[in-house]
Amino acid sequence: MSVRHPIIAVTGSSGAGTTTVKHAFADIFRREGIDAFFVDGNGFRRYGRAEMRRAVGEAAARAQPISHFGPEANLFDRLEGLFREYSRTGTGLYRRYGESADDAERYGVDSGTFTPWQEVPPGSDLLFYEGLHGGCIEQTWSRREMSASHNPLVMKLRHRLKERNDYGVDAAVWVDLLIGIVPSINLEWIQKIHRDCESKGRTPEAVMATILRRLPDYLRYIVPQFSLTDINFQRVPLVDTSNPFIARDIPTADESMVVIRFREPKKFDFPDLLSRLPNAFMSRPNTLVVPGGHMGHAIEVVCTPLVHELLQRQHG
Repeated sequence: MSVRHPIIAVTGSSGAGTTTVKHAFADIFRREGIDAFFVDGNGFRRYGRAEMRRAVGEAAARAQPISHFGPEANLFDRLEGLFREYSRTGTGLYRRYGESADDAERYGVDSGTFTPWQEVPPGSDLLFYEGLHGGCIEQTWSRREMSASHNPLVMKLRHRLKERNDYGVDAAVWVDLLIGIVPSINLEWIQKIHRDCESKGRTPEAVMATILRRLPDYLRYIVPQFSLTDINFQRVPLVDTSNPFIARDIPTADESMVVIRFREPKKFDFPDLLSRLPNAFMSRPNTLVVPGGHMGHAIEVVCTPLVHELLQRQHG
C-alpha cells in the first residue's frame, strides 16, 4: 500500500462485470480530473492464445489440467512486481494482450499475442488494474489469517515478509482499494456458456468441460480474493437459474439485484448512500442492495469518496 502512488484493483472472474466497473471508474477519473494509468490483467498471462491451447493439451495428457485462473498459466510474480514497484516509485513493467481483433489493432499485435514489456510512464496519479487476480495470494494462509488479512498487525507482518521475500506472491498487500466483482456462480456459468457459444463457436458441452477443468483453480485462486476485498459487488438474478446448462438466455440487469458488501461499514454514511441510490435498501449492517440496472451508478456513488480519500492522502 502506498500514500504517494496508490493502486486500485478490480478483481473478478471473466464475464463477472469487471468491465462495467472499469467504465464507472473511468467516468470518476474523467469527472475528477484524475490521471489514472490502466492495466489489464490479460497482459500477465503466461501464454498467448496458440501457446495456451498447446499447454492445455499437454497438461491434459499428463492428467494435470491448467487454466487461466491458476499459476501455471499466469505470471503472478510479474503482476505483484508491478504493484510493488508502482507503490514505491510510480512506475513498473506491464504489457498489453490482443484479446480481440480491436485490441490487437489498437496495440499493433496479432490477435492472441502480447506487446513487449514496457514501463508505466511516470507522473500518473494512481494505477488502476482490472482482471482476474488483483487480490491474488499464492501461499498457505489459514482461513482465520485470510479473514484477518486487513487487520493492521497482519498487514504490517505481510509487508515485512514481502520486503524480505520470505514467502510467495501477495499482490493484495500492495493494493490500496480492492474491489471484488462476482456474480452468483450459476449466473457466471450462464454468461460463459452463452458468450463462448456465440463469440467462439463452441458447443455447450465443450464450455461445460472448460468450466469443470477450471473449477479447482477457481476455488483456490479466485474465490479467496473476495475475503480480502474492501467492497464486493455481487449480481444476483431474480429469475430461475437453477440449471445453468439449459438456460436459454442470460438474466438481464433489470432481472437482477446487486449486493454490495462493505468490509469496514463504519467508514460509510449509509443514510446518505440510500438517499442517492433509488430503491436501495440495507439487508445487513454491512450490506447494501440496489437494483441491477443501477450497478454503474452505485459504483460511482460508493467509490468516488474513496478515490478522493486516496488522493487526499497522496497530497498530504
